[in-house]
Amino acid sequence: MARHDYRMGLVGNCAFAAHVDDEARVVWLCWPRFDSDFVFGALLDRERGGELSVLPAATVERTTQAYVRNTNVLTTEVVTSEGSYRVTDCAPRYVEFGRAQKPLWLVRKLEPLEGTPRVRVRCRPRGDYGRLAARATFAGDHLRYELGDRRVLLYGTMSSSHVLGEQAFVLSRPEYLLLTYDLPLESPVASTCEELLARTIAYWHAWVRGCAIGRFYQEEVIRSALVLKLHQFEDTGAIIAAATTSLPEAPGSGRTWDYRYCWLRDAYYTLSALSRIGQFEEMLSFANFIENVAASVGRGRLPPVVAIDGTLELPERFVELAGYDGAGQVRVGNAAFSHVQHDVYGQVINALLQLYVDERLAPSRHTGRERLIRELLERIDKTLDEPDNSLWELRGRNLHHGYTALFHWVGAKAAAKIARSLDDKELVRFAAKLTTRAARRVEACYDPALAAYAQEPGSSAMDASLLQLVSLHFLDPASARAAAHVAATKSDLATKGGLLLRYRSADDFGVPANSFLVCAFWHVEALAVMGKIDDALELFETLLKYQNHLGLLSEHVDAETGSQWGNFPQTYSHVGLMNSVMRIASRIDYPEFF
Repeated sequence: MARHDYRMGLVGNCAFAAHVDDEARVVWLCWPRFDSDFVFGALLDRERGGELSVLPAATVERTTQAYVRNTNVLTTEVVTSEGSYRVTDCAPRYVEFGRAQKPLWLVRKLEPLEGTPRVRVRCRPRGDYGRLAARATFAGDHLRYELGDRRVLLYGTMSSSHVLGEQAFVLSRPEYLLLTYDLPLESPVASTCEELLARTIAYWHAWVRGCAIGRFYQEEVIRSALVLKLHQFEDTGAIIAAATTSLPEAPGSGRTWDYRYCWLRDAYYTLSALSRIGQFEEMLSFANFIENVAASVGRGRLPPVVAIDGTLELPERFVELAGYDGAGQVRVGNAAFSHVQHDVYGQVINALLQLYVDERLAPSRHTGRERLIRELLERIDKTLDEPDNSLWELRGRNLHHGYTALFHWVGAKAAAKIARSLDDKELVRFAAKLTTRAARRVEACYDPALAAYAQEPGSSAMDASLLQLVSLHFLDPASARAAAHVAATKSDLATKGGLLLRYRSADDFGVPANSFLVCAFWHVEALAVMGKIDDALELFETLLKYQNHLGLLSEHVDAETGSQWGNFPQTYSHVGLMNSVMRIASRIDYPEFF
């Protein structure tokens, strides 16, 4: 069977994101927010999804895609029997009035390269998750598309009649399209688009220059950092897991989830990766977000996932679309909001740790967050002995997950560091007590027969997430127990090509078919901190082959074919890549500069 990759890239500006495939079609764009109804959704239904495309009139011979170096601006080149052309896509982001601007605009520049290519522009917005076709009208110098209570406007330098009629025209000079979310354009289209492109490229170049990224696999880390940055909804500080919904984990699996929300756990991983490269703005924004979420909950349970505006309930439903590759089962919302996932308390504390121990961030501290730390510790205290759904979000049963206990331990240790920075002796004692209790919970998962830590006490089921026992230094990386645990995890969960399953036991949907990519990166990290650098580097280089043509990573990989599956691109996977590089680089003598 041939390998299946997602042949598309991501553009965005921290307000919205769009997926553009390698034929220059915008196949996914939700407006006005990540979690809004889509305007273009051909990714999930070629007929009813709608698209914004630049289509060749002649036979396509080949296409290539690339990002403008060190940016989130994407180019797609199409070679046809008549000639070739380039489409450049940009979600504008630039600094003005002392702050980053992120308008709900999409810029598309069309350039002829060779010959006399003819193209047609197809603009077919949809509403109500594909059920509503747009009503298109001329509006003077642009086209207006009505979608119920939403409206998008398309400005262009080419004939509006050609666009509305989807007629082919000769691309003999640069042409421009500017799509806006109900915002009139009051300046010339061409010069405005050129200015937005230039300012956006300059913004991303400056952002990358501000990252502390060494030379070791620098290009891959830069791309991953740029991907992670696009997944923060800057308006509130929330960080989404992915900008898509319902891309299946495996063909016919029924595992189709909506990832356009903020998992508090995922945010911890994303923030840890960004802070390692010196990007703290995202952490400060998230701190404000989580404060508001905690205030909404009061003394109640902190949900594992919330909407990007902090809404606590995300009722899950199916919508009538064909689904990716005809798979059906397109979901909106995510029932995980109602799950019991106690590991989030420790992860939120650890995500905020740097605010208290890094002197560069001292002006950002305030007593409200100190109260939040204490409240989160109290929640660990109350729930430490309770079963939960934990990170794999098992829908049918709760377990005493070792992973949850590990992050109780991590959170309690982080809280102790925060308490010491505040000279709060009572909080130090409370955190120390919880650290000891959590450690006992983790140790209860140890199985002498396996010489490893199982998913829960009394079980023989392995769980790849517990590789973090080593990378988080619950286990001494130099110890025989750490080496045995990593070896046993690999022996039980490894598939082909260096990949790992999350677990082998059946869950609500049966036994998982495809590997979870971040698990393999956790394996790299464990090997690196254990000093097995050659093994770590060999595995890491193997995992790089699961990138698509643009260096983007999916959530799941089919070990037999190397195919990409699951929502895309996935923050977990890009965090894994960045952390793996940094773990290996910290243990080798690699020159920072040539």
